[in-house]
Amino acid sequence: MAKKVPNPIDKHVGARVRMRRMMLSMSQEKLGLALNLTFQQVQKYEKGTNRIGASRLQQISNILQVPVSFFFEGAPNMPGYTGGMSEAPSPAYVTDFLATSDGLSIAKSIMRITNPKLRRHFTDMLEAVAGQFPEPKKSNVSQLAPRRKTG
Repeated sequence: MAKKVPNPIDKHVGARVRMRRMMLSMSQEKLGLALNLTFQQVQKYEKGTNRIGASRLQQISNILQVPVSFFFEGAPNMPGYTGGMSEAPSPAYVTDFLATSDGLSIAKSIMRITNPKLRRHFTDMLEAVAGQFPEPKKSNVSQLAPRRKTG
């Protein structure tokens, strides 16, 4: 039996749940408790392995204090869909990166720099450093940086 591949929309919504949960410094366990689920079920939602039903998504949006539409921002268009978005969605690796603790930390740090010129200097520096490495081919951000050691 072939392994079922998660739907791209389910993966995107799950990544957005993870990103928002991490923005609030909330653990999977704490979100699971609020939803009356195990952290493993939250993990499956975040990976897109298990689809999130409409009522559950509404519950998650209330707990994470965002509108349901937040989870669909930047979602990939499905084949055959022609209406709706006027802007192109951001590349998947951007959303994937922002769903990591490093990505979220970098974004929060940059946003705390109130001087626009200084913020631009940091952005230029990051772009210069990033220019020394090839752009990621996949949306697998875990390959971009070494994992942090715990303990």
